[in-house]
Amino acid sequence: MEIERKFLISKLPENLSDYPCHQIEQGYLCTDPVVRIRRQDDSFILTYKSGGMMSREEYNLPLTEEAYEHLRPKTDGIFLSKKRYCIPFGKYTIELDIFEQDAAPLILAEVEFPSEEEANAFVPPAWFLEDVTWQPYYHNSYISRHGYQAPDSKWKKDPQNAGCESRPVRI
Repeated sequence: MEIERKFLISKLPENLSDYPCHQIEQGYLCTDPVVRIRRQDDSFILTYKSGGMMSREEYNLPLTEEAYEHLRPKTDGIFLSKKRYCIPFGKYTIELDIFEQDAAPLILAEVEFPSEEEANAFVPPAWFLEDVTWQPYYHNSYISRHGYQAPDSKWKKDPQNAGCESRPVRI
């Protein structure tokens, strides 16, 4: 079970280069349910995620590089690229994703939890801005299908998200 909350941030933490960083690229074979392929540094993973916003089933299966390269052209939509910084915060790790290419300049922070109770009780650091856990257009699978729009333009809409007017913060 994956239990995570997502946040926009107000500013990048100081000394970002002091934290471990991973280069990630990922694409989606399906978005309902989510079936994703990911390259993280030199690892290759196929992931299945059930429906849900904060809590959902997640299964990760290792792929060979050859299998990943075979599946890559079969993905739909935008192939996402991002740098992920892993920042310790108490007993948790903040995964700070700085999106590149088609999804830039989006920056999201994610925190995973062992239970929904801990997720609901979490008090974010001062540099977190807005909790966007329940806003579907901040999920990577949504961005891969609809793209990311800069903060001063409107999000692309689909019938399920009509009327969403929240904007990401400009960093």
